[in-house]
Amino acid sequence: MKSRVEAQVAALVEPCIEEQGLELVDVEYVKEGSHWYLRIFIDKEGGVDLNDCQRVSQAIGAKLDQADPISQAYMLEVSSPGLERPLKKDADFARFKGELVTVHTFAPYQGFKEFTGYLAGLENDRILLEFQEQTISIPRDLVSKAHLAID
Repeated sequence: MKSRVEAQVAALVEPCIEEQGLELVDVEYVKEGSHWYLRIFIDKEGGVDLNDCQRVSQAIGAKLDQADPISQAYMLEVSSPGLERPLKKDADFARFKGELVTVHTFAPYQGFKEFTGYLAGLENDRILLEFQEQTISIPRDLVSKAHLAID
């Protein structure tokens, strides 16, 4: 249910976010304690500010109320993805080529579950990473999370 809601919400709000000149980075639908949260992460070149988040929150809030893709009560949060921005889309791997990233896998791969290195790209659905003085190729279906890393 959680991933279905996230996909529905992403499809619903992405055009509205793009109209604002922003990029939809991620959607999270999570339960914390007794409350459900719908988190929308947005970005743009140079980063987003509070005004961007407020503008998007108002625009997508009305759209979500109208479409009503979530039956229970939830809190809507719109924010920046932060310095450790997640890498999800193919375009993310092209855009951040050469940047320091961390890739986490579901199970050990080549003896590791976490890899930090410089992103060399994405090829044939495999993340290419400069790791320990070699280029490794990590199958995307083994990746639980990939994000920018801080030097």
